[in-house]
Amino acid sequence: MIKNKTGVWGEVYAARYLRDNGYMLLTANYVCRFGELDIVAQKDGVVCVVEVKTRNRNTPVSPMEAVDRGKQGRIEAATKHFMSVLKIKSEIRFDVCEVLLDDSDNLYSINYIKNAFQEGK
Repeated sequence: MIKNKTGVWGEVYAARYLRDNGYMLLTANYVCRFGELDIVAQKDGVVCVVEVKTRNRNTPVSPMEAVDRGKQGRIEAATKHFMSVLKIKSEIRFDVCEVLLDDSDNLYSINYIKNAFQEGK
């Protein structure tokens, strides 16, 4: 599957943000039969599953609004698969990284939301 240019840039900027803020990247674009995980990182012993939502800075709605209950369920299922396959037994946190780009796909702003949603809620 080929992602759109905007989404690719968003994930690049999000990964850079995470590294710059002390996270260790474990994987990106993990795909399984349950769905896809954009970025999985770790900091302070916590596995952070990061959903990256990228939009143009002039978009009238928040990128977070695209992470509805159905999307959350797919992320949770893919996370369980990821953790099981890699035999990781750590605390998990679900974060959302809102990336806004200008008209030239340059970073305009990042809003990083820790604990954006909780499993099963």
